Amino acid sequence: MSQYDALFEPLNINKLTIRNRIVSTAHAEVYATDGGMTTDRYVKYYEEKAKGGCGLCICGGSSVVSIDSPQSWWSSVNLSTDRIIPHFQNLADAVHKHGGKIMIQITHMGRRSRWDGENWPNLMAPSGIREPVHRATCKTIEVEEMWRIIGDFVQAARRAKEGGLDGVELSAVHQHLIDQFWSPRVNKRTDEWGGTFEGRMKFGMEVLKAVRAEVGPDFVVGMRITGDEFHPDGLGHEEMKKIAQYYDATGMVDYFGVVGSGCDTHNTLANVIPNMSYPPEPFLYLAAGIKEVVNVPVIHAQNIKDPNQAKRIIEAGYVDFVGMTRAHIADPHFIAKIKMDQVDQIRQCVGANYCIDRQYQGLDVLCIQNAATSREYMGLPHIIEKTTGAIRHVVVVGGGPGGLEAARVAAERGHKVTLIDKADELGGQLVLAAKAPQRDQIAGITRWLVMEIERLGVEVRLGTAASEALIKELNPDVCILAMGGRPFIDQNPEWGAAEGLVVSTWDILSGKVEPGKNVLVYDTICEFSGMSAADYLASKGSLVELVTDDIKPGVGIGGTTFPTYYRSLYEKEVIMTSDYLLDKVYREGDKLVAVLENEYTAQKEERVVDQIVVENGTRPNEDLYYALKPSSRNKGQIDNEALFDIKPQPVLSGGSDEGMILWRLGDGVSQRNVHAAMYDALRLCKDL
Repeated sequence: MSQYDALFEPLNINKLTIRNRIVSTAHAEVYATDGGMTTDRYVKYYEEKAKGGCGLCICGGSSVVSIDSPQSWWSSVNLSTDRIIPHFQNLADAVHKHGGKIMIQITHMGRRSRWDGENWPNLMAPSGIREPVHRATCKTIEVEEMWRIIGDFVQAARRAKEGGLDGVELSAVHQHLIDQFWSPRVNKRTDEWGGTFEGRMKFGMEVLKAVRAEVGPDFVVGMRITGDEFHPDGLGHEEMKKIAQYYDATGMVDYFGVVGSGCDTHNTLANVIPNMSYPPEPFLYLAAGIKEVVNVPVIHAQNIKDPNQAKRIIEAGYVDFVGMTRAHIADPHFIAKIKMDQVDQIRQCVGANYCIDRQYQGLDVLCIQNAATSREYMGLPHIIEKTTGAIRHVVVVGGGPGGLEAARVAAERGHKVTLIDKADELGGQLVLAAKAPQRDQIAGITRWLVMEIERLGVEVRLGTAASEALIKELNPDVCILAMGGRPFIDQNPEWGAAEGLVVSTWDILSGKVEPGKNVLVYDTICEFSGMSAADYLASKGSLVELVTDDIKPGVGIGGTTFPTYYRSLYEKEVIMTSDYLLDKVYREGDKLVAVLENEYTAQKEERVVDQIVVENGTRPNEDLYYALKPSSRNKGQIDNEALFDIKPQPVLSGGSDEGMILWRLGDGVSQRNVHAAMYDALRLCKDL
């Protein structure tokens, strides 16, 4: 008996037996290349989840059924052509051989897309109402087009079935075409496809009836819905319960996947994939409300990351299946680890939303802390094998995420590893990040890495400044420098950093410098540090103006995250100013004067403040690298062809008596991000 037995109780959806209660729900992976095909990368990504024990994978979030619902914007799966069938067969075979089940979400996105790409279609909606997030104008859909699209849903379902998938999920969520018809926010029609409740339901009902007629009674047909659009002119919870009952009564829906929030404004979009600023399962109550009124299983997936959390939800009967999609992205083997009583070894999702925010920038989904996810096809491993070669002594300098990952992977390979950090605690810049409002859970990345290096027996020396003499004394076979960077606030001498006129965001978040009363934050990077510093200062009672020379504050932060910052900053009355660069700073009495210059007119303005905080990225700490470089075997060089091709570094094939191998990574080379540092660490160390 295990405390997690409830999670491993099989349950049927229609006649399909799911081996456990954990689902990877549909998300747009941005991996379906070659015109929307499930190519090798796609297949291996889902195979890894099945290998790790996932009961049901629902792939292909926002996968299109029609050629006028643009596919390339998300690199989603293209079900509008028979070309997809053999690709589906490969996908189904890969998942089934590990005991998993695989379905796909199918949709027509209606107005919720962009027209300016691919086939340059006219976007459609029940009524010609603009979609805010994509700034998409659209036409009012005609009846003939409705029937054509219904037929496209049918053909898409046929292709999924012929391809060996276990079912399809109709997307009636996130303001796609079906729920556009449902929502009074978008459907203003007065004909038989609008007006009354039954009229608004008609399009979705015709899709459901036609799909069921095509695939037969035993093939799984599910429906993903919202439990509340959170729009005053949209669908509320009670109406969504009524809609769920209406479709459930047909006997043609095999399950409902339920999430909270609409998705057609930036603000509601942020609710759909809750980041770390949200509490656990914030919208579970909506799914539980739907479960009360339907007779088929209910799946819920929003901010469920922890096995104990999942267990509690299932045992209490709130829903039948828990969706743990981002949890699978962080660790596709977490179900297997639960079964093997290795819960402490699960690399737990921290809700950074690096994955989904990349998707909303048109980039492939990646995990901030697991560089192997979706790179399985390249040969990057989730499970590190022991070396069959010589045992090396590896010294890692720097205990940020890159250094910790290097130490972990090297130790997993079986090498003797020594980790040195001048700080008194591990984590590097993540220690600072975790001090900001809304960002405390980022510390989970460090927590897991530290637990792993302790388990693997890495020797850790804190409060130790690495020097050339110390490295020579340790005499490592491999030395990896992950020493991070320092705030680059001295780029412009006119800012007066040398005279102490400006301070860095690090100074503020670390507590080294107390917040001023009236503060100007100047942010050239427009990612987390500047926004976090402004949020932190305002939370301490400072009057804050956040200034950037870019198009808007936080422009580098993705679509599910910048809205939560904006909510907080507006609530705290932070002034946000775009298109102004910080020209110079001078002192006037006991005040500081910031001279701002308009990016487009060169017009200058002045701000009189108590404190000026600058976020201008970092410059690498590289003195030790240049001291060690001349005596290293490889002169500190990394072979980029081998690195990018996920091949062992050529220098590793040399004899052990040829001198120390020297590498550096992360911000110790140039400013990038957590993922980049950890990716470099994995690529370099997996072949040690």
